[in-house]
This record gives sequence, C-alpha cells and structure tokens, in this order.
Amino acid sequence: MSGSRSKARKRAVDFLYEADLRETDAVTLMSDRIGAPETAPVPDYTITLVEGVNENRERIDELLTQHIEGWTLSRMPVVDRAVLRLGLYELLWCPKGDVPPVVAVDEAVELARALSTDDSPRFVNGVLGRLAGIRDRLRKTLPKEGTPVE
Repeated sequence: MSGSRSKARKRAVDFLYEADLRETDAVTLMSDRIGAPETAPVPDYTITLVEGVNENRERIDELLTQHIEGWTLSRMPVVDRAVLRLGLYELLWCPKGDVPPVVAVDEAVELARALSTDDSPRFVNGVLGRLAGIRDRLRKTLPKEGTPVE
C-alpha cells in the first residue's frame, strides 16, 4: 500500500473527526476547506472516502452498532468512530479488489494506533475483523450502484 493512500486516509479521518465534533456535514466541511489558502491540497482519495462515508453513514453506523461489543457509537472516542466508519466504508463500498479486506483493516488499525488510545488498535481490529469475516454476505445487502436508497 502506497504512502499516499495512507496519508489520504489520515486526511479523511481528520475531516470525519472534525465534522463529528462540530456536528456538521463532513462533505460540506471538506468542501469549505478545499482551495482555501491555508489548506494543503486534498488528495482525490480523501475526497472519495469522505464522500463515501458521508453518503453511506446511516448504514455504516447501523452495521457498527450491531457489531461493536461493550460500547455504543455515541460513547466511544470520536476518533475511533471516524476510523471505524472509514475502515468499514473501505471494506464494503470500495470496488471489489481495490482495497483488499486485510489492507482496510490494517490501515484502520494503524490510524487508531497513531491517533487514539492504547486500547483502540485492538478494538478497531476486533470490530473490523468481525465485519471483514462476513464481508461478502454484507455486500449482498447493499443497494446496487444507481439504486435509490429507501
């Protein structure tokens, strides 16, 4: 995995984290920053990730709620929530083969290790590992591209 994708993921987590803290839309926040003189250029993959998490956030949160043990989404650290949302988006919504499940999980664990508590990498690994194990079944429940979400 190239360093540029890892950096794009970190940037996406930054936007998701800040939007969650401010209780605002992540895409709007990111759009407001793109092109601002004080903002470094935003990689295309960051945009893809933020838009994807934002677009699928309801289903992502539903799946996380069903598979986290001992926590609720609202009680976990905000950064862990952002990392899990990003990791689950990559696991389920990225085109098949673009991001192998092991890479999606490993990258999320590394983000948790760099940005959160000592317990977070193990927690993120456990949640995303369980979801990766049923990935194919979960993908079948997702709406097809171009299908309106109810």
